[in-house]
Amino acid sequence: MGKFAARLHVILARNKRTGIIIRRGPSKSVCTILWDRKADTFKLGQWLRGRIYERRSDLSPDGKYFIYFAMNGNWESGTQGAWTAISRTPYLKAISLFAKGDCWHGGGLFVTDKEFWLNDGLGHKTLKESPKLKRDLEFKPEYRHGECLGVYYPRLLRDGWTHRKHISREVDVFEKALTGGWVLRKIAHAQVGAPEGKGCYWDEHELEHSNSATLIKYPDWEWADLDKNRLLWATRGKLWAGFVKRDGIKDQKCLHDFNEMQFEPIVAPY
Repeated sequence: MGKFAARLHVILARNKRTGIIIRRGPSKSVCTILWDRKADTFKLGQWLRGRIYERRSDLSPDGKYFIYFAMNGNWESGTQGAWTAISRTPYLKAISLFAKGDCWHGGGLFVTDKEFWLNDGLGHKTLKESPKLKRDLEFKPEYRHGECLGVYYPRLLRDGWTHRKHISREVDVFEKALTGGWVLRKIAHAQVGAPEGKGCYWDEHELEHSNSATLIKYPDWEWADLDKNRLLWATRGKLWAGFVKRDGIKDQKCLHDFNEMQFEPIVAPY
């Protein structure tokens, strides 16, 4: 079996042209990277020996804070082996910390720049709370589900995606309109026994032109979204950008290759 490419998942800040890249690989190593979308520059945050559940994570609208659910399996530790944390982007050091002790629920969404919803489930144990942030106890997401989809699907809907159809318990289809009659389609899978090299939650993408009935499939795109008038996507450990024209994607550019990154200890500057 050959070496798998790094897995990339991206969350774009709603009100600022930044984003955070969650880069996984090997399977028990993950890091976070700040993306300045104006200059297309990248700044490494921190590494974790463990797992960050990217579909239970979110960025504050101003891009300053990152909420994430993580697991390292150290069940006797203070964080009980699995926890929800809020950090200063792009770092992982918690300014608010909630021990979970299992992988049911966890993570959350930002309601405003400084208010967040905690995907609580059977409860967290509060270890630390930042006075700058407030938990919203009234917010209820549009889609209720215990694990990743209970955070991921509401995040997609909030960020301009339309839920087009529910095909089965394992497949949902989301769409986002592009210019010139094109539609970006995200086919979201949730399945046991996923294809080799993918987790139980994974996405593929398509571009379809409404007038010409042109359909272009991109099964290897693990993430894609729109940044103003340019299309962004991640595949095989690389981040790409391009512009959708009448006959397809033009001016394609690889913004960065994240495959050769290796674990390194980094101390957060706070």
